[in-house]
Amino acid sequence: MARTRASNYDEKRLTILNRSAELFSEHGYDRASMNKIAEACGVSKANLYHYYKDKEGLLFDVIRFHLKELLDVIEEVSRLELPADERLRGLIGALLEAYRDADSQHNVQISSMRFLPLKRQAELKGMEREMVEIFSNAILGVAPQLKGSKMLKPVTMSMFGMINWHYLWFKSTGSVTRADYADLVIKLIADGTRGVLAQSPKLSKRAAAAV
Repeated sequence: MARTRASNYDEKRLTILNRSAELFSEHGYDRASMNKIAEACGVSKANLYHYYKDKEGLLFDVIRFHLKELLDVIEEVSRLELPADERLRGLIGALLEAYRDADSQHNVQISSMRFLPLKRQAELKGMEREMVEIFSNAILGVAPQLKGSKMLKPVTMSMFGMINWHYLWFKSTGSVTRADYADLVIKLIADGTRGVLAQSPKLSKRAAAAV
């Protein structure tokens, strides 16, 4: 007979995922054993195996749950009827807000996905591509000169670079708010791409023909 799940099963699993993310981020995925995870979560190793049969499953769900949360918040903004600049500002702001208190999960996503089998990596990278597509379309709204340009992807990934690594220096008590930083990123994208294309005649002509 299958074991009946406790009423707080999902809550306990989320606690396990959060503590695992902290351990993977602090000590590295390869050095965080199931024994250490069980100890950090305050459960027995047998109880931990009731939720996850191995560390690979834990890592996969840490990243999958994190990406699902990110996708949920940006898709919510994307469905709104907003002017181009407000749409991009809303998307960036939503992503920055979703990163709040999720430094460990974010760090694990960036540094530890490579430890997963290729099939599982492919599923997670598919979720990442969905996010990239949403932001690429929003960037075209404020920088239409990128339409048809091979620079759209580099610009989009550069934007993610500015956002993804902000946690290394950003302080919530500092003089720059998340909203301020969202505005800065938008200005760098909108104004900076004009300069990039202007310096490359071939790209400028291709972009102009496509718009």
